[in-house]
This record gives sequence, structure tokens and C-alpha cells, in this order.
Amino acid sequence: MSDVVEHLLELFDLLAGDADSERLARVLPAARAAGASDGELARIGAATEWALRIRRTLTAHRRREAELEALFDTASDLAGARDPDAVLRAIVRRARMLLGADMAYLSMNSDARGTYMRVTDGSISPLFQQVRLGMGEGLGGLVAQAAQPYVTADYLADDRFNHTAPIDDAVRDEGLVAILGVPLRLDRRVIGVLYAGNRTPRKFPPDEVALLSSLAAHAAIALDTAHLLEETRRAGDTIRAHNEAMRRAEQAHDRLADLVLRGADVPEVAAAVAEVLDGGIVVHDHEGVELARIGTTRAVPVGVAVTASRTSGRAVPRDGTWVCAVLAGRELLGAITLTDRADLGDADRGLFERAAVVTALLLLLRRTAAEAENQVRGELITDLLTGHPDPVALRDRARRIGVDLACRHVVLVADGPRDRVLPAAVHHASAGRGLAGAHGEHVVLVLPGDDLARAADDAARVLGKAAGVPVTVGSGGPATGPTGVAAAHAEALRCLRALNLLDRKGSGGTMADLGFVGVLLGDRADVAGYVRATLGPLLDYDASRGTELVRTVTAYFGCGANLSRTKDELHVHVNTVVQRLDRVASLLGADWQSPERVLEVRLALRLSRVLG
Repeated sequence: MSDVVEHLLELFDLLAGDADSERLARVLPAARAAGASDGELARIGAATEWALRIRRTLTAHRRREAELEALFDTASDLAGARDPDAVLRAIVRRARMLLGADMAYLSMNSDARGTYMRVTDGSISPLFQQVRLGMGEGLGGLVAQAAQPYVTADYLADDRFNHTAPIDDAVRDEGLVAILGVPLRLDRRVIGVLYAGNRTPRKFPPDEVALLSSLAAHAAIALDTAHLLEETRRAGDTIRAHNEAMRRAEQAHDRLADLVLRGADVPEVAAAVAEVLDGGIVVHDHEGVELARIGTTRAVPVGVAVTASRTSGRAVPRDGTWVCAVLAGRELLGAITLTDRADLGDADRGLFERAAVVTALLLLLRRTAAEAENQVRGELITDLLTGHPDPVALRDRARRIGVDLACRHVVLVADGPRDRVLPAAVHHASAGRGLAGAHGEHVVLVLPGDDLARAADDAARVLGKAAGVPVTVGSGGPATGPTGVAAAHAEALRCLRALNLLDRKGSGGTMADLGFVGVLLGDRADVAGYVRATLGPLLDYDASRGTELVRTVTAYFGCGANLSRTKDELHVHVNTVVQRLDRVASLLGADWQSPERVLEVRLALRLSRVLG
């Protein structure tokens, strides 16, 4: 009995000394060699079995404790990781270490494209590192599809999996034999697969499957956290960039608004916009007239782009430029174009659109000022034409708006739709430092100069184009002083009426253009000028050559255009009369015997005799 106790105490000592199972198993053979009885050996054998079971339990607990400690360390490492790629590398490295595997790797799911290799640790094959698995293909594709672990001791010989040539070739190139794969899950969604692999046959027991699954669970949470932190960081960067863009836009807006309120013109504002956006700026009005060009020589046709911008309410790209419609409500005031900035970002695009708003404010202020000045000019025209009692006051008012009535002026009266003709007339007059306004049924222009015919023709063309309908323009003058302007207006009005009566609508004209009608209607008719305008070529020819063309024409008309009677009147051969009339036709024009021209020529011949 004492021998049994000694052996039992030896087993306890071995357990306390953390002896291994082999050392514990030697106690029974030692007792048998010492001559212990069968009963004693049975009791010592039972005690040895209990000692071995305790040994195995202690070993399992210690292994589990080591695994838990490793998982804790892994969780701590993963919790400190902020970069998703760093998290993935830490997961794979720890998986290989915990399972003592030849290699570990991780693939990430990519929607319908399957799962692709993301990180490896211990891999020696470039082909394996680039392999892609479709859903359900190979061990990894099956894990990703089924969302549960799979293990194989010999992958290439295992017919449970859907083998494909690319996957099998990659596995052979890596030399893998045994593979364990577990899913990385977030809620019910599989985001990837974590693997451990050996290049020799190996059975992965359930406790290793559980260990790798626990690691995968920690890894999935850590990976999701890292993604959230990265998204938060990016969101913070976006917010900071947005705030900076808003601050920059506000500063630019304040600067531009200050320029407008201080009375800056369009080129100054355009220069400020060009500086802020670091590009060239071109500003056009609603008619396409260029108002400013800063920092660019590029041609910028903006018609189609302005329409697109006006429709969308945003700046639009066009052939390497950006174009923004300048709007006041729904009214198009013009367009602003940014050149040399094809890569305009959202912040600068918003700033450019703010610049368009400021430009609209500037153009509205300019228009308001122009309308006020045009009203002053229109009132001045009314007072000039209605006989204001104080001519000196009229001269002073005209001088204050840049018009010197002491100089010679042409007075034009335009007939057309007044609502369309008046704006065009105001623009045309202001370009020539003149006056324009409505008076009665017509639009009146007072322009510096003394070339009536040219002024009338230009006005008819420009106003007609702007109004979109024929505009008839009569002229008077040239005149000086308030009284002269009023008289020239009366002349221009008579000229306009005559043009309409003679069916010359849509053209410009002078009293001189009207021939004898102008002589009859003009209160300051230039009779000598009319004679000269009508018969000048004949008078000059006779004077220079000593011929009698004027006398021949007078006799011809006096004889009722009868050649025989004319040759008797002149005492010349009929052929001479014919030759002289041919010469008259070459000097006056082939139509000189038309009814209208005959009347003018005969009147000029009569007036010539009166003048001597």
C-alpha cells in the first residue's frame, strides 16, 4: 500500500512540475518493474489515466489562453490601425503566425466580379498574387458565396470545389496543398475571405478553424472601422476644402461688389475676375458686342454656349473655355467667358458664376445710368424742337452731356416701330456723341457733322438692322444752335414725308436726293445747287469744249422731242442732233428721257434760264 501512495505522490509531483504526458506515462511501467501487485497496478494505472487527462486539459487551457492572448493582441493592433491597407497586412501577418502556416492571404469581394487577391504573406508566386476567383470558383469563391468556412488537406485532389484552370495553375505555381478559408463578414454581408495555407498536406482541426474565424471577425470589424475613419477623414478634408472655397468665394464676391459700387467699369471688374480665377476673361453684351478682354487673345464664339448656360443656369464648358450667361432674372444681359481653365473645379466654377452675377449687377447699373442720361437727352431734344424760350439754357444743358450746339449738326427723323427704333437710335447717337429721343410719332437724332446723305443712309441701315424692319430716315441741316436745329428738324420731317410718298421706304434721303420735289418742299431750297446737281455734266462739257449740249436739249424738249423740228430749230443736220443727244445720254445717264428724269431736267433748264 505504501508503494501505491509513493507512486501516486510521484504523479502529483510530476503534474505540479508541469511534466509532459510521456513522463507521466512512465510511472506505471516503473511500478510494474518494481513488483507491484495486480491490484496496486490497477490503482496506479487509473491514477495515471486521470493524470494524463488533467495534463491534456491543462495543455488545452494553456493553448486556448495563448490563442485568446494572441487574439487580444491582434484586436489591439487592429484597433490602432487607421489605414485600410495597413489593417489588411496586419490581419494576414497575424493569421500566419497564429496558425503556424506556410502562408496566409486575403481576398476582397468586388460585387459581381467575384473575389480578388488583395494581400499575401509568405507567397512566392506572382501568378498566385494576381489570381481572381469568380463567385463559387475554387475554395475561396465557394467561401465567399456560401459565407461559411471550408478546409481541404489537398486542394488539387479535392473534388468538392469548382476547379478552374487559372486558379489551379496559380495554386500549383505557389506549391499550395492544404488550404483553410473563412469568410470576413459584416452583418450578413461577406466582404472577403481570409486564408491559411501549407505547402504540405495538413489537417486544420476545428479549433484552428474557430481561431481563424475569430481573427476574421475581428479583422472585418477593424477593416470596417478603418474604412469609416478614412471616409470621415475624407469628409473632413472635403468640408475644410469647401469652407476654404466658400471663404475664397465670399472674399472674391465682396471684392467684385466693392468695385462695382465704387463705379468701376467692365474692364476693371473683368481684370479682377481674371486675377481671382487665374485665366483670361472676355465679357460681351446681349448683342455679342465685346465689352472687355483681359489676359487672352483667343477668339470666343459664345452663342450656343450662352444658350446652354441660360437654360441650365450654370456655367458650361465650351471648346476649352467656360461660358456663363449674365442674367437679370430671365433677361439676358450678356455673357462672361473664362479661357485657359479647362479643368475648372466645383469651387472655382461657383466663383465664376458669382462673377457673372456681379457682372449682371454692373451691366444693370450701367443700363440704369444710360437710361437716365438718355432721358435727359430725350428731354433736351423735346425742348430743342418745341421752341424753348431760353436758347442759352439749352446750350448749357447740351454742353453738360457732351454736346456742343455751336458745332454743325445733322438732324434725322426716323420712321419705324418706335419701341424698337428708339433703343437702337439712342445707341447709335451715343456712339457718335449726339442726341436721340422720341418726338411725336417719330424718333429724332441730332448728330454732329454736315454730311446729310451719309448720315441718313447710315442711320437707315443701322436702325433697320436693329429693329428688324425697314426704317425710313429723312434728313435736314446742317444746322447750328437751338433755332437752327428746330428748323433742320422741320426740313427733315418734310423730307421723310416725301420719301414715304415717293415709295422710298427703308432708305435714307436728303432734299437734294429728292430732285425737284426737294426744291418744291424745301424752305431753304438751293435752286443753283439743284441746277448744278441736274445739269452739271452738260454745263461742264459745254464750258470745256465750246459745245451746245444744253441748247440742244432745250430745243429738243421745246420741239416736242421731234428730231426733224429740232434740227430745223438749231440749223444743223439731223445726224448732228442725234450725236449730241447720244452725248447727253452718256453724261446724264441712259434714263435721262424717262418721265421722272425729263421733268427734273426740264425744270432745271427753266431755272437755269431764270438764273441767267
